[in-house]
Order: sequence, then C-alpha cells, then structure tokens
Amino acid sequence: MAVAVAVAVAQRNLARWPPAVASTAAPRPRTFPFSANTIRFSANFIVPIVYPPLFAEPRPVLRLARAVGGFDQVGGSGNQSSEDSVSQKASTWAEPLLDFVATNFLPLALLSGIALGLVNPTPGCLAHKLSLSRFSTCGIFFISGIMLHSRELGAAVEAWPAGLFGLGSILLITPFFSRLVLQIQLTPHELITGLAAFCCMPTTLSSGVALTQLVGGNSALALAMTVLSNLLGILIVPFSLSKLIGAGAGISVPTAQLFKSLIMMLLVPLVIGKVIRDSSKSVAEYVDRNRRSFSMISAILLGLVPWMQVSRSRSLLLTVKPAIFAIAVGMGILLHFVLLAFNTIAVRSLSVVSGGDQSVFSKKENLRAVIIVASQKTLPVLVAVVEQLQGALGEAGLLVLPCVALHINQIIIDSFLVNWWLRRDQISAKSKEV
Repeated sequence: MAVAVAVAVAQRNLARWPPAVASTAAPRPRTFPFSANTIRFSANFIVPIVYPPLFAEPRPVLRLARAVGGFDQVGGSGNQSSEDSVSQKASTWAEPLLDFVATNFLPLALLSGIALGLVNPTPGCLAHKLSLSRFSTCGIFFISGIMLHSRELGAAVEAWPAGLFGLGSILLITPFFSRLVLQIQLTPHELITGLAAFCCMPTTLSSGVALTQLVGGNSALALAMTVLSNLLGILIVPFSLSKLIGAGAGISVPTAQLFKSLIMMLLVPLVIGKVIRDSSKSVAEYVDRNRRSFSMISAILLGLVPWMQVSRSRSLLLTVKPAIFAIAVGMGILLHFVLLAFNTIAVRSLSVVSGGDQSVFSKKENLRAVIIVASQKTLPVLVAVVEQLQGALGEAGLLVLPCVALHINQIIIDSFLVNWWLRRDQISAKSKEV
C-alpha cells in the first residue's frame, strides 16, 4: 500500500514539471517527495548519448543520470564547466610553448646539451668513452642522405653560375677570413682558433635550405650548394685547415688521417642514406611524411656533441671568464655579419657585370639563396674535425663552445634577415596594387 501511494505521488509531481527545452540558463534544482531508495532505475535504462557540438546542451537523459547519483551536484555541470575552463586555459598556455619549442628545436637542443654538460659532466664523459660522438655524427649525415630529393638537385642546373660562385665562396674564399680571426689575441686561444676553423667549414646541412624556402628563394639551388659543398668539403677542409689554421697557429694538422675520417663519418653515411631512399619508395614516402620528426632527431644527435665536449672540458670551461667568452661570442656574430656583407656585395657586383637584370645573379630567388647558404657554416663537420684532430688545435670543448654559440646566432640573425625580406616583399606587393 505504501509503495502504491508513493508511486501515485511521484506521478502527480512528474506531471506538474514543464517539458524540457533547450535553454542556456542553469536548470532549477528538483527534489522528490519520497526517499531516494524508493524507486530504482536499472543501469541498462540510462544510455549515454553523444551529441554533436552544435547540440552540446543539457538534456533530460543527462539530468536523469545526475538524479540517480543522489542530486549531490545542484544546478547542472558546475564542476564540469570548471574543469573545461582549466583545461582550456592549460591548452591556451601550452600551445604557444609547444610551437616555440618546435620552431626553435635545434637551438634549444644545443643549449640543453651545453647546460647538461656543465651541471653534471659524468654521463657526458661516459658517453664520450663509448664513442657516442662518432655514432651521432654518422647518424646526422645518414638522416641528411635519406631526406635528400634527387629531383631538387636537377632543378638547380639552370642557375649553375650562381651555384658555382656560392661553392667558391663557401670553400675557397670565406676560409681566408680565418687569417683575420687569428689576429685577435684572446686567452684561452682555443676560443679564437675554433672560430677560425669554423670559417673553413662547408655550409649548414638544413637551416640554410629551410630559410631559403621560407623566404621564397631558389630552394633547389640552396640544396645543391649544401650537398656539393659538404661533399667537396671532405676533400678541401683538411687542406684549408692545414694551410690557414695549422700554419698560422704553428700546428701540424694530420691531413691524410682527417681526410679518411671525414669520408668514413660523413660521406659514407650520406651515400648509404641516399641509396636507401632511392631503392625503396615506401621508405622515401615515410621519410617525406615525417620530415619534421627526422629533423628533430638530427637536432638531438647534434645536441649530443656539445654535451659530450662540454662535459669533458667542464673544469677548463669554468676557468674562462664570462667577459672573455662574451667577447668570443661577439666576434662570432661580427664574423657572420662580415660574411653576409661580403656575399651580398659580391653577388650584386656579379649581377651588374654579367648582364644586369637579365643575369641569373639578379633574380631575387637566386640572390637570396646564395647570400643565405654561402654565409652559413656547419657545426657537425667542425665537431667531426675537432674529434679527429685529438687535441692538435687545443682543448676540444673550448674549440667547439664558441662555434655552438655562432651556429645558433647565425640562424637567429638570418631569421631576422628573412623576415625583413618578407616584409619588404609585402610592401612592394601593396604598392603595386595601388
């Protein structure tokens, strides 16, 4: 009898409720005039319903599910909205940070390697004893080979005069700036010797091509200069170091040994990577789909090198005065500006001499590619050279450290240059529309 009365009362109260309509206002709290244990709903009766975002409003079924829970949360999904708000704020804060990390992954990897080596040198010293630096260098050039497109090399044939000058600037002309760098007196002398050796290196493996693509330059020409300068650099760099650095510093550079080491550590992995790419279409497609991931792996491998070098030389690095190191970094920045100015003046002069507006040097795409690629120097080859010299030019950590700073600074400086070119293009396009 009591159960029948309770059911009748419940039916009367339910009949008085207005039909559920979509509303943005929070639903009013409802109470039953009977015990919550009187009526029980089967678990199979409540079916979760997923609506599209357009219909993401409170529904009777969802309110009924909350009623079964005992109405401990009055007025709808207050906690849920609070959680959504916190999640949205976290997402808003995290996305710019992740974008910044992805955009600046290489500089962050290099700086992290240096910081880890300074904080705790033991793991880095152990990694060096296990010859991890050799494997990391080989891995960098293997990734470069497996990411290399053959068709892009053929597209650079049309602009071969600009590419020929770029190669000459990278491997034959700019190495002579090392003589000027060696005139600077700084203690410890390895800081200056490292910058001088950096002048003799080929161009960067990835950043020059990436910046050229970003500014709308001739990326095929940039890629051709990058590949050829690194291949020819294996032949030329040992002799440049011997004549320009070794003679000036009174040091004998083991040219033959260095040449063999560079071939085994740079050329062989590059060729193997390229052969694997060309022999398997599925591998090439996979690499193209994940180019960003492979670039990050290459950056991590590059970051391992200064980590090991700094770990080995930590005690010596701590003896360098901050002011002295700041001077060395400033000299590196000045050196990059000098290379940019030299290549800019040289390319524009060649444009005037070889036919003006009709010359390949006068084309904006070729000019920008040559200026960017010919003004940058690569860090992995320098690290491989320093590793193989086994202290012939001085303490390895002190030689590499200013070059790591210069490698980062040249990317930052050229990024500003690219942005300036892009803004100028936008202004020019707007003026033509008017």
